[in-house]
Amino acid sequence: MNMAAAALGTPNAPEAPPAPTGRPEKLRLGDVLVQQKLISQEQLQQTLDLQRSTGKKVGRLLIETGVITEELLANGLARQLRIPFVNLKTFPIRADVIKLMPEAVARRFKALALEDKGDVLLVALADPLDLFAYDELTRILKRNIAIAAVPEGQLAAAFDRLYRRTEEISGLARALEKDLGDAVDFGELTATVGIEGAPVVRLLQSLFEDAMQVGASDVHIEPQETSLQIRVRVDGVLQVQTQADKRIGGALAQRLKLMAGLDISEKRLPQDGRFSVRLKDHTIDVRLSTLPTNYGESAVMRLLVQGSGMRRLDTIGMPEAMLARFRDLLGRTSGMVLVTGPTGSGKTTTLYAALAEVNAAELKVITVEDPVEYRLPGLTQVQVNDKIDLTFAKVLRSCLRQDPDVILVGEMRDAETAEIGLRAAITGHLVLSTLHTRDAISTPFRLLDMGVPAFMVSTSLQGVIAQRLVRLNCRECSAPHTPTAQESSWLNGMLSGLLNGNPGAGDTVSPKRGLGCSVCNGTGYAGRQGVYELFEMDALLTQAASKADPADFMRMARERMKGQTMAFHALELVRQGRTSLAEAMRIGFEIDAAEAEG
Repeated sequence: MNMAAAALGTPNAPEAPPAPTGRPEKLRLGDVLVQQKLISQEQLQQTLDLQRSTGKKVGRLLIETGVITEELLANGLARQLRIPFVNLKTFPIRADVIKLMPEAVARRFKALALEDKGDVLLVALADPLDLFAYDELTRILKRNIAIAAVPEGQLAAAFDRLYRRTEEISGLARALEKDLGDAVDFGELTATVGIEGAPVVRLLQSLFEDAMQVGASDVHIEPQETSLQIRVRVDGVLQVQTQADKRIGGALAQRLKLMAGLDISEKRLPQDGRFSVRLKDHTIDVRLSTLPTNYGESAVMRLLVQGSGMRRLDTIGMPEAMLARFRDLLGRTSGMVLVTGPTGSGKTTTLYAALAEVNAAELKVITVEDPVEYRLPGLTQVQVNDKIDLTFAKVLRSCLRQDPDVILVGEMRDAETAEIGLRAAITGHLVLSTLHTRDAISTPFRLLDMGVPAFMVSTSLQGVIAQRLVRLNCRECSAPHTPTAQESSWLNGMLSGLLNGNPGAGDTVSPKRGLGCSVCNGTGYAGRQGVYELFEMDALLTQAASKADPADFMRMARERMKGQTMAFHALELVRQGRTSLAEAMRIGFEIDAAEAEG
């Protein structure tokens, strides 16, 4: 049985026969469900009475009143009509088959093309008894149709997931290419760029709408030698959105610069800016970065949806024991707490979750950021602007005269900022900030390398959180996974170190991995979560950090962190079946490689 066949039918019923290609029988839904013993005659009568007052369909009323689920309803119809029941979460949907039915037609008739068998097209219908939909689809598609039953809720979710705006974006790109012709008249383009219907504007709007639809964090517009490549980053991985003619790259870059208030005449130097766009019911903050390349200007946009909800500390995935220790650090009245990790590791999310916890009416909280990514009531938030010499260090000096209790500094970028922050921590302020280091225990020496005096680091630094993001297994297609030889070696090594050499330790973990399905777009992963390590300074470590020789400090620090590193947190997620061994190993190897370089 192939994958498509395995996704048909239901585990609690015999496999459905091949779908008939003729017009479906005209049956009454209520009678079918009573005959299948899925509802009682009394429940049907009550629903019919309700239908007279509401005008809604019987099936929808049965679902809304909790008499039956969408899955049971579709299954019952499939058995009665002797047609397949399809679970769209596991069915191997192909993009080329989906395109056989236009999106407008699919949404109108609540239908989805599933499999092209040559002489017949298998189509999933939310209501297999809808004879009008069957006739219209046969006429529009000009094909013989076989019907399959599918839960309506799955179908609605599939439309948003499967009907990406790729075709629309490619079409708009072609329209823009045609408008520009062989030579780009930038003067004329500047004059017409404000027209709402211009292809460049509609292309960007479609790009943003598609990015929102798939939950992308970044959009990359990259000029190549012969084409323009547009990609989006979803769950930390880049996906190609479309390829377009390279000539439209200049028009896109120019329009984005205008939106961000940048210099459109400057194409030789990198530029950074930001703007907001309104799409439907959402406002998106966009951080734009342009970079001159061999083939034109590359533009990368970081997307942040306003009002998407502030994460709380107890929802970011930090282990409970670590969370209790972190909250203890946040409860102190002075000292510095740093969150470290590479770009895109979720540092800002962790900091703001911490800030939301300490924000209280009796405290003065000031943030110094570039840019201000989240807006919290009750805070004094300052946007750094290097163009007018409003630097982190200058703002930090001034905000100390504002009598703050808690200060958040977006990033410790230089020695001056770090030193001012540490002095503030010494003089009775709780200072939160970020730093780019590979792990927690190397952070004190990163501050020393920046030129900060050792006594300030040892007396002010209270704790460091290091973090990374791992992809989570897709819940719909996650299945037991047999480790490869390399994975087994890493797993046993980790567990052996944790359990003091117990040779059977590897048997205690049963890894899982997503197989790939329509929900996760074949990747096997859906969503991400942070993995963390927390390193706290105490008297002995403070004394060791103040010495010129770091060897003693590193030995003590590694002993304290044994079994509590990010790699072990990732391993715990593997034990729970939430992520794969490959993701956990990526975290471990990333840190090992950084240590080797260091």
